[in-house]
Amino acid sequence: MASRTDVAADAGMRAVARVRGVRELDSRLGLARAAADEREAARRLAAVQDRLVASAVPETSDPVSFALGRLAASGVATELADSRRALAAAGNLTAAARDHWQRDSTRLSAVELLLERRQEQRRAERLRRETAEVDDLVAARWLRARRRSGGGAP
Repeated sequence: MASRTDVAADAGMRAVARVRGVRELDSRLGLARAAADEREAARRLAAVQDRLVASAVPETSDPVSFALGRLAASGVATELADSRRALAAAGNLTAAARDHWQRDSTRLSAVELLLERRQEQRRAERLRRETAEVDDLVAARWLRARRRSGGGAP
């Protein structure tokens, strides 16, 4: 268990860890939102492609019907191009969000690792002090026992 001095020594670093944790969570949520938007853009593109494939060539040779059919096909083709651009933009946004999250996650991990190392160093120092204290007590007890038995010097 951490002592009060351990907690006080790392209060600033723990505050930094909390802030970085919030930033990491925020960027993770942003990444999830960007990925969902990208999936939605891909779904819309697939729907437009399906509509383009399903659009039939008009069976009539009437010039007005033909012109209307070409106009509709042109609209679907424009929508298809727009959907492809939207998907590319969503992909770029997702990649940027992933980079941002990775950067925030790395920063959080660095602070957490530093806190763990500091705690481990304090634990090792505490163990060294306890070992030295126990050694001193054992040596003093041995010396007292030796003096009582009359076999020792001063």
